[in-house]
Order: sequence, then C-alpha cells, then structure tokens
Amino acid sequence: MLKPQINQSHSLHNLLPLHKPFIRGGTTYSPTITRQYTSTKTFNATRARSTSGFGNIRAVAIPLVTNVTTITGVITIQPAISSVLGDFKPGGYTDNVSDLRAGSFSLELVSNDLDSNGKRKIVSANATYDALHSKINVYTFKCNFDVPDDFGEIGAILVENEYDQKMFFKTIALDGVVTFTCESWVQSKSDVPEKRIFFTDKSYLPSETPEALKPLRTADLESLRGNHEGERQPYDRIYDYDVYDDLGDPDSEISLARPVLGGEKHPYPRRCRTGRPMSTIDPSTETRTKVPFYVPSDEDFSEIKDLQFGARLLFNVLHEIVPALDSVYTDKDKGFPLFTDIDLLYNQGVNVPANEKISSDFPRLVKRDVDAAHAIIQFQTPETIDRDTFSWYRDEEFCRQMLAGLNPYSIQLVTEWPLTSKLDPDVYGPPKSAITKEIVEKEIGGVMSFDEALAQKKLFMLDYHDLLLPYVNKTRELKGTTLYASRTLMFLTPEGTLRPLAIELTRPPFGTKPQWKHVYTPTWNATGAWLWKLAKAQVLSHDSAYHELVSHWLRTHCVTEPYIIATNRHLSQMHPIKRLLLPSFRYTMQINSLARLALINAGGVIESTFSPGRYCMQICSDAYDQLWRFDHEALPADLISRGMAVEDSTAPHGVKLTIEDYPFANDGLLIYDAIKQWAASYVNYYYPQANLVESDEELQAWWNEIRTVGHGDKKDEPWWPQLKTQDDLIGIVSTIMWVSSGHHSAVNFGQYDFAGYFPNRPTMARLKMPNEDPTDEEWQSFIKRPEDVLLSCFPSQIQATKVMAVLDVLSSHSPDEEYIGGTIEPAWAAEPAINAAFLEFQETLNQLESIIDSRNNDPLLTNRSGAGLVPYQIMKPCSDRGVTGKGVPNSISI
Repeated sequence: MLKPQINQSHSLHNLLPLHKPFIRGGTTYSPTITRQYTSTKTFNATRARSTSGFGNIRAVAIPLVTNVTTITGVITIQPAISSVLGDFKPGGYTDNVSDLRAGSFSLELVSNDLDSNGKRKIVSANATYDALHSKINVYTFKCNFDVPDDFGEIGAILVENEYDQKMFFKTIALDGVVTFTCESWVQSKSDVPEKRIFFTDKSYLPSETPEALKPLRTADLESLRGNHEGERQPYDRIYDYDVYDDLGDPDSEISLARPVLGGEKHPYPRRCRTGRPMSTIDPSTETRTKVPFYVPSDEDFSEIKDLQFGARLLFNVLHEIVPALDSVYTDKDKGFPLFTDIDLLYNQGVNVPANEKISSDFPRLVKRDVDAAHAIIQFQTPETIDRDTFSWYRDEEFCRQMLAGLNPYSIQLVTEWPLTSKLDPDVYGPPKSAITKEIVEKEIGGVMSFDEALAQKKLFMLDYHDLLLPYVNKTRELKGTTLYASRTLMFLTPEGTLRPLAIELTRPPFGTKPQWKHVYTPTWNATGAWLWKLAKAQVLSHDSAYHELVSHWLRTHCVTEPYIIATNRHLSQMHPIKRLLLPSFRYTMQINSLARLALINAGGVIESTFSPGRYCMQICSDAYDQLWRFDHEALPADLISRGMAVEDSTAPHGVKLTIEDYPFANDGLLIYDAIKQWAASYVNYYYPQANLVESDEELQAWWNEIRTVGHGDKKDEPWWPQLKTQDDLIGIVSTIMWVSSGHHSAVNFGQYDFAGYFPNRPTMARLKMPNEDPTDEEWQSFIKRPEDVLLSCFPSQIQATKVMAVLDVLSSHSPDEEYIGGTIEPAWAAEPAINAAFLEFQETLNQLESIIDSRNNDPLLTNRSGAGLVPYQIMKPCSDRGVTGKGVPNSISI
C-alpha cells in the first residue's frame, strides 16, 4: 500500500477517528491508514464566528475535513491459453507485456448504502499491470481506491475493460476489506460498452438486498436475457431459448435435413439460442457452421482450462482422429474378418497415412513411429477385457452389467402379465408378447412357478418394444443397419444374480408381410446357441442406443441446459441458490454445443454408428415425450418408478431395493443422500421460514421458466413439483445436483471400460436374424460359418474405431477436474454455517471410498465381486486424470 500524503496545514484533524468502520462479512474491519482531504465551503458568519466593527455580517471560508482510507485493489487475470497474451517463453514473458502496460481497467466501487440524496455512492480508480507480482498462470493488476469514511459496506464493483481483447477475471481483492470472486470474461469496451457488475461473496435473497444494490441486481439480470433478436456474437453473455432446429444440414445435402426437435410434433427440451440465419432450402432449419456454436461467454472455458480439458480434446478427436480413421478405412462397409483382427486394434493399432496430421494431444490414442513420419492410433485394452477376455461372451455378465455396467438405468421389475404393447395393433400387429408363462417356467427349471416368481418380484426385463417398434421398418430402409423391437426377460436367482430367460425380437407388418416375432432362449444345441448369441447382440445394440441417446444425452446433458439458462436469466449472482447450483453447471453448455456440432447432428458420430441411424434423435424425442418426468429424476424416485425399490422409512436411504446387490443403486444412494443433506443445510440456512421460498420472486420466476419455457412441451404435466416450502426447494435442487453429478458419472465414465471392446456392447446391428424369413443361401451361410454372421452383424471397422476413439475421450477425466465435494466455493466459505455444512458434506464423501472398497471386497456381493470382474467404483467421488472408471465431477464437463 502506498504511503498516504497528509495535508500538513490541517494536521490537527489527524486526531479525528473514522466515523464508520467498513464492514466485512458481519465483522468490523478498521483500516489503519487514513488521510484527510480539505473541502472548502462557504458558511454564514453566524454559524461560524462573529466580527466586530461595522456590525455587518461577512462570509468566511473555513475548511471541513473528510477522512479517507486508501485501499489497494488487486485483480488477478488468468491468461487465455490460445490468446496472444497467453504466450510465454521460458524464463519470462514475451514482448506482449508491453501491451499489458499500455492499457488499464476502469473500476468503480459501489456502497451498499445510498447517500443522503438517495443516490448511489461510488469511488473510482484505474488498475494497471503489475509486472512485479504477475506469474506464469496469472496476471496481476493493481489500483488504489480513496474511500471516504462514511462510504459504508462495499457491495459491488463495476469494471470496464480498456484493452482490445477480453480478459478472464479470477478475483478482485480489496486488501483486508472484501474479495469479489469473478471467474468471468470481461469483454473489451469496444465490443461491450456497458460496465460489468460483480457483487461480493455475500449472498442475499432479493428481499434482503441493500437498497443501493437493487438496481444493479436488476440491471445485471436484464443484461443476460437479451431480446430474442439478432445473431449472438462470441462476446455476448446472452442466455435465451430455442428449439433444436440446427441438427440438420440441408444446405450441404438435402438428405441431411432433419425435423425440428421441440414443439408439439417432436417434444424436446430447449437449447441455448444462437440466432444464426435460417436455411434458404429449409426455412425451419438454422444454418450450421464448422466452428463451435455460440455459448454465452462465461460458459466458454476452453481458452483458460488445461489443454486436455474435455471440450478441446473432444473437438480435436472429432476433427483429427475421426478423419484420420476415415482415410484408413476406405471401404466403409467392411467388417472385421476375424476376432483376432479386433485384438490387433489394441496390440498393433491402426497405421495413419503420413499426410494425415495429428497433434500430440492424444497420448493414450496416438503413438509415433521411430522416424515420426507416421502416426499409429492404438487403443488401450479396456479393463473388462484385460481382466477376462471372454467376459463379453457369458450370459451372467450380460445380465450383471444391467446392474453394475454402463447403463444401470433401464432394468425394471415385471409387474404385469402378459407383457402387452400399448401401440396401435392395426398398425403394428398383435400387441401381446410371445413370451409365455410356459417359456418362463421351463427356463426357471422348477425353482418356483411362474406365479410365485411374479408375486415374489423375481422377474425383471429390458423393455425397448414400444419405443423402437415404430422405427423398425423405417430404419431397415437405411443402408447397412437393421432394427427390432425387443424385450429381454431375466430371473433373480436365490444367489442374488440375474439369469437370462428369453429375448423377444419383433418386426411390425411390412408391405404384404405380417408381423414377425420370435422368442430366443439359452439352449444346449449349436444352432440355438448361436441364434441366442446373435439375439443378445441385437439387444445390446438397442441398449447401447438407449444408453447414449436417453440415459446419457437426454437425461443429463439435454435436460440440464434449460436449468442453466433459467438460472442465469432469473437468479442473480448474489442469489444463494445460484451460488449453490453454479458448480453443477460449469462446462455443460460448451460440451452440449460441441455435441450439436459433431455428435448428435445429421451424419454425425451417433447417426453413423448406432443402429437407428438418422432416426436416433427422433427416438430421443419420443423418449422425452413418453418417459421423462422431473419428479422421477432423483435416484430414489427413479428406482421406485422402475420397481427396483419401494419406499421404506426404516431402510438406510428411505427405500428398500428389490435386488439387494444392485451396485449402482447401493453406491448411488450414498452420493444422493450426501447431496440432499448438503442441500438441506444450505436451503434451511437461507430460508428459515417457508414464506421466504414462496415470496422469493427470482426463485419463483426461475422455477416457472424451467417448467413453462425450458421444458415447455411438458408445462401442463401434473407431476411437476410445487415450489412453496423449504422441502420443495431441497427436493428440486437435490435432483438437479444429482443429475449433473452422480447420474452423469454413472453413465459416462465407464464407457470405454465397457464399450471399448465393442463385441461387449455393439452400437450397431447390421444384419437381421438368420431365422427371419431367410433364403436358403442365408441360412446355409449361417449354418456353415455362424461366427462370420456374428462378425458381420457387429459394426464395421470404421464404425467401431470411430466409436472407440470418442468413448476414450468421453471416459477421460481432465487434469483440472472439479469433483463433488472437492473445493469449497468462496461464497460458501464466507458464511460460517455454510462452511461448516460443506465440511460435513466433504467428510461424508471422503468416507465413501472405503465403503465402496469394502463392498467390492465382499465375496457375498456377487454382482460386484468375483473372478475376472471389474470392481464397481464409478461412484467413488474422486479420481486421477485420464480413463479410470471412477470419479464423480460436480458437473457434466465431458
């Protein structure tokens, strides 16, 4: 801090104390350095002093002293990795430091108090580059504020960036007084002339906001909403809604036109509006670009995160690895001739032509030749196959993975019999399943009767019948793929493991052909055994599509985006609920934008590698319309809705599992309960009375917009929770936090371990079953070489390797991953009660690792412990970097 210059002519006033101390977080802080400024005003003599003489009254000037404290402000700026300011040389900065010295930031402190005229109190300063204290990973800027003693508590700061480019503000710290946690881009005033507003780490409900800050609170929210007009620019911070009208690309090729998702015909959550021009070929479709789509600037962290941050790495895989594989596999329909050819992907890899340039961002995937002229894409052996080469082949593993695998969200209890379709029989054929009681009793083998099995909750299934049947004939018109509607029935054995009983595959009427359906069962003859293996491959392709489109994309990434948009539009920076949810939302919009660019778009990775092809996203829309409910998204409610649990107040988590050894549910409930307890402590602190919830206009507007706009196609559903009490709010925020953390982790970070060896989870079934209306030639080919039929049914070489490369990235943790309960937010730490509640939350999560290890080592838990099994550790909160098969980040960051 600079030594203050004191006006010596009025040194007597140095003895005067400060009239009002600065307040910080409810404690008194008395600055130690003050200085006086002389303010000369004219006073009437009767109020000052009398004079003798002619009795006249004359004006005299007397000095009045205002005490002022000098406060040093320190701004930390994180350099952008790819920006010119982020370029460093060993041993120091580049010449760009001279650019930093040439500019400054204009700052204005704002008091919580209004002055005597009801106007805002402001103190200004300019911050300049401080070369002495800047380091490789931050830049430091300093300024000095001269703050009058009657300024009051500091509540906000306004920032103007006078540089030509945006800057990422980490913090603004006022020495010994207050810290502003920014974590935000501040654009150049040449792009955004309005000053940025930051508030202190102290949280306020709208009704408790200091009067001087209320207009700023309102103005900041309004600046984020936009007016639903114009094309969004990279420097914008606008959060607005739009339908998914940018997945198709008719301007490139008419076959790439796709229906709009969102609206009465194809209900869907809303995405962030970009405002790009509409296509001239299809006016309902927004035009596309080859660069990442717009996200509000504060959602774009790619320039300041580590180079292996998920979005950057995924973008590079899609634009380097996938094209390189395309150049290698010129025959797009060619499958793997032998299983040993699949093994070569891990043992030798794929040679990439020298003209294909691949960066060094992929140490797991890319190896270099000795002369570095060629690159080799070599896949790591997934842990499931590394532990047991033949695990993918076994029926018990097929069933076990429904409880402890990649998609533990589909299995459900059979509660009604017979199994019956709800689809129109005039269109789709007889609705009754061909799986009969007799088939079930035969496969159970006398353990119990069918009626006993149904009554004792021993029958479970995967049911993809009604969701897929409307797309079977349309999909079969596409080249190189096929589709069935399917039901898979399983029996819970006395040992607590699942045993497959039957698979039913159905094709609806087609032309003059009637409905075709067939039930496959495990058999002891060669032909039946191979048909069973092929039926499992069909079901796994259905489960893979449902997992990626519904359990993963729809139920985590897609439904969360409206929560993020509404939160930024209606909850102020200083709102406690925004500060609670913010860690759950980081990076998600950027990842979703990238998915629209190259994953879920027409002709993208998903359409080109999953069985439904161009109908993938329409099936996703149908699942949202028919199946998604917010009130079923919390883990206990999800389990109950699938019959996998029942409410039980005496049980540890308030529910009793139908299958006791259900690894995902058992571990997931630990995470969910920890989240809910943390949310309860937080909510009850800020809302000690129920009326505070109902009277919070920002909170009510937020929840209303989520329901009526962000998920507007579901706005009239009766199951939406009300928001009137603390318990209502706790339930809502706990659900959102669970979906973005535990749910997403459960279906994401095991992707490579379980699907990196694609015979275990093929994404594509390219051939129909050999016994569906076969020609003599088809049947004889199957009889002579059934292994060839299975290999030909699996994805092609380009399809398999493309998926493997993407799943490798999606399963990987960033070096700077932010795990649940890992780091306390500054606003939480600022409140002692919240700080204590978070430490309790953190301690609970720290105990989970040993609990999960103990479960994995328990020989009685046969769904997670046994010869060759990969321990179920997805729900372990923390992880090392890379592909580990564990770790629960706060947010959907990949």
